[in-house]
Amino acid sequence: MKRPLIITVLLSLTVVAGCASQAPNTDSTSLGVADPYESFNRKMFKLNSVSDKYVLRPVAKGYKTVVPGIMRRGIGNFFDNLTTPRSAINNVLQGKPGRGLNELGRFVVNSTVGIGGLFDVAAAGGMERYEEDFSQTLAVWGVSEGNYLVIPFFGPRTMLSTASIPVDGYTDLQFHINDTGTRDKLNVLDIIDGRARLLSTDELLNKSADPYIALREAYLQNREFNIYDGDPPVPDDFYDFDEFDEEDAAYDETE
Repeated sequence: MKRPLIITVLLSLTVVAGCASQAPNTDSTSLGVADPYESFNRKMFKLNSVSDKYVLRPVAKGYKTVVPGIMRRGIGNFFDNLTTPRSAINNVLQGKPGRGLNELGRFVVNSTVGIGGLFDVAAAGGMERYEEDFSQTLAVWGVSEGNYLVIPFFGPRTMLSTASIPVDGYTDLQFHINDTGTRDKLNVLDIIDGRARLLSTDELLNKSADPYIALREAYLQNREFNIYDGDPPVPDDFYDFDEFDEEDAAYDETE
């Protein structure tokens, strides 16, 4: 289960930055996901935010201060590499075998030449990463996202992505480390490292008119972007030229 809680907050920082200067919008339009549990979700959002403020964020700041940047990059690469087989499986399940083979190739190269994944040699060689998880696969298969939900520790989700947590956790190689002590220490390090990567972006969310709405819309829009591999469908009413046609007709009549 990869980098939960506040890590999800910055999945789509460009979207959050755009929301920061806008008035809150209570309608979720991305993926057609509704938010009928908003009262409960806001309570969980506050709980997660407090936990992050007083526990995770200070630890991440200390980690970033103590651990050199080159070491942090290696640690991040190592944990990313452990999820590559999961991406390979889900790319194949989504009907993208070429990308699945690419992910397997990345895993082999980085696990060997990259010294257990500490170095992303595959990326340097032109092998782009295509990260996928099981909840995205289900969405591609047409399974409904369900409602928006904020859960303790894992943060923003949809009902579909929540139901997929066990499968995504099982297909993360961290889950299969037999030594419980080692596995637990790696999980904690993974969370801290992921949070440390996002420290410089905290202010974007804090400046939003309503951080809860900003996070919700950022998460849903980023999820839609990932499900459609960066090319989400255009809404039916996006190209609505009726207004322009009326203006043109009025202009013609004055001629």
